[in-house]
Amino acid sequence: METLLEQFLDFLTLERGLSKNTRLAYRNDLTAFLRFLHKRACSSLNQVQRRDVLDFLVHEKSLGRSPPTLSRRLVAVRVFFRYLQSEGLLGQNVTETMDPLRLWRQLPDALSLRDVERLLAAPDPEKKLGLRDRALLETLYGTGLRVSEAGGLAVDDVHFDAGYVRCLGKGRKERLVPLGQGAARALQAYLRDERPRLARDPAQRALFLNSRGGPCDRRTIWRLVRRHSVGAALATPVHPHMLRHSFATLLLQNDAPLRVIQEIFFFNDTATTEIYTH
Repeated sequence: METLLEQFLDFLTLERGLSKNTRLAYRNDLTAFLRFLHKRACSSLNQVQRRDVLDFLVHEKSLGRSPPTLSRRLVAVRVFFRYLQSEGLLGQNVTETMDPLRLWRQLPDALSLRDVERLLAAPDPEKKLGLRDRALLETLYGTGLRVSEAGGLAVDDVHFDAGYVRCLGKGRKERLVPLGQGAARALQAYLRDERPRLARDPAQRALFLNSRGGPCDRRTIWRLVRRHSVGAALATPVHPHMLRHSFATLLLQNDAPLRVIQEIFFFNDTATTEIYTH
């Protein structure tokens, strides 16, 4: 593969007349790609699948590469593959339909499973609001709810026996969302041991309460997510929507059909859902 890269770089210089700096940029981008393939024990470019290219870009994104750099990386791979195909050295160009601008415009940030576990374990249940914070984090991750949806939950919206929560999404449309076991256990502990102490008004039916006994608003939820991500020593600043993305990614990695993910997350179409396949 390194030999093919050198042939391609010579082609750029001799036949395309590209500058030394452009040649160097292509070399850096493609060397990173070939190094990634080598770690995957991929010995031939004819073995490369579309998923390999996407995984490479996601890996580069996890290293902190900016969207312009990622787009340039993909352009380099596309031009390289187009050259190889024109020379009869590549049977199938898997990058033909990959649009760098469209791909990176909305690619969601997602936490690794290990980082999610560290974040969920960050709240101390022995401290004030610790049970609430853990229940909120578990609910955000275990249901994929938006911040506004989680903050708008009422006690009566949680149905432990049936294993779901009822929420109002965008446009005040109601939907039922499966409730994971981890979220159910955390919610039960919160409802049993902490919420009764927070609820100063017996008529207050909001599920998640602040220290004054009122409903948790968006700002409160954002702050507690950020605070616990710092406490968990996560390298990436975390916002609540990342837990939604992480849950969708987990479902996909465990072979959940895109149609099921679309219904759980109340996406308007499968195109939005397919973002997570990237």
